[in-house]
Amino acid sequence: MKIKYLLLSLLFLTVSKIDAQEKRKMSLKEAISLVITNSNEVALANTRVKTSQLEMETVKNNKYPSATISGQYLRLTSANVKSNLGSGNSDPNAAPSTSPEVSQLILGQANVSMPIFSGFKIKNSIQASENLFKSETFKASHTKEQLALEVVELFAGLYQAQETVKLFEENLKSAHQRATDFSAMVDNGLLARNDLLKSQLQESNIQLSLDNALKNVTIINYQLVTLLKLPENTSIDIDIEAVKNDMAQTQLLTLNAQRNDLEALNFLEKASESNIKIAKSGYYPSIALVGGYIAFDLKDVLSVNNAMNFGVGLSYDLASIFKNGKNVKLAQSKTEQSKHAIAILSNKIKEETHEAQENYNLSLKQNKVYSLAVEQSEENYRIVKDKYDNSLSTTNDLLEADVLQLQSKINLALSQADIALKYYQLQFASGKLINSFNLSTK
Repeated sequence: MKIKYLLLSLLFLTVSKIDAQEKRKMSLKEAISLVITNSNEVALANTRVKTSQLEMETVKNNKYPSATISGQYLRLTSANVKSNLGSGNSDPNAAPSTSPEVSQLILGQANVSMPIFSGFKIKNSIQASENLFKSETFKASHTKEQLALEVVELFAGLYQAQETVKLFEENLKSAHQRATDFSAMVDNGLLARNDLLKSQLQESNIQLSLDNALKNVTIINYQLVTLLKLPENTSIDIDIEAVKNDMAQTQLLTLNAQRNDLEALNFLEKASESNIKIAKSGYYPSIALVGGYIAFDLKDVLSVNNAMNFGVGLSYDLASIFKNGKNVKLAQSKTEQSKHAIAILSNKIKEETHEAQENYNLSLKQNKVYSLAVEQSEENYRIVKDKYDNSLSTTNDLLEADVLQLQSKINLALSQADIALKYYQLQFASGKLINSFNLSTK
């Protein structure tokens, strides 16, 4: 009896602790919206998208002209300056003129270069950066899909644990009342003591199962609260009716979606194809329009102003004829890797979608069986209870019928949550999970 009261005290303390938490009723749609907004993984994915966008904009700057301005002021010491400019003296035997004392040099210049042709390197670099940006965007969307699926799995697990707790609590009350009644019957000599012990043992087993279910509720609730960035003392109360409504609305929609991770690989392949063209641009010369201005003043010797210049500049790396072949082969090899990765992922997605569809169909069938099993177990318990009251069945038969009834109810509760879980796993495999809630991934 002391053990029984101790277990009841622990149950009271556990329930009191749960009641002290801040309860928050939440739908699955709201939870997914929170994880998309608050998750560290999403923040990191969005940062990577922003970084990729900045890299793309940086590459696009290469198509614009470059302009540089430079100036120098130099002090000269004991400069030996010789110049024939303006002397007008062609006699080699004439006495040399006195060299001026030069103490400073001032030089200023401005240069502008506009690329005209670089083997299409700039154009292909821009295309590659744009595809990398799109790939990173789809990677971020897939990250959000993965987090949404994690929320769905935690939601299903929490609902199953909470429903199990309710069933165990209800059954514990019945078991406790049965043990109390049996105790009175033993005191009056109407029941053997071993039957009382059997009922008390069943009560203890139910209590242990309840404690384990409460532990599961606490653990899953904490995981979900942590993922959603909510206060640790938050106790999530699942709005099951909202979940059912969301599922009903989703099943009416016909969404044509594609897996974001596959789209990310497709754009990576396009970027790698552009990289092949970039590598091949090394075989071509670079041509640019160039222009500039220079001002020059060598004190007491020479002064140049308004020296404008313009023309065409050409450069070509002769070594690229021998070296660039390796770069092209490297880029082609990376493209082949991307193609193989796409083929592997495409097959994997087909397998995952097929498996998810079969699992969902199975969950629907199982739910029908579990619903029938509840009706059968309830009827079986009623019959056994009537027989027991009329001394036509044993205590073992009664306790066994009670256990079967409890197990069938637990199976049904788990099955109802499993249908939603398998359905949204199918949506994830098809790339439709977040879209099915009309939530934006931007």
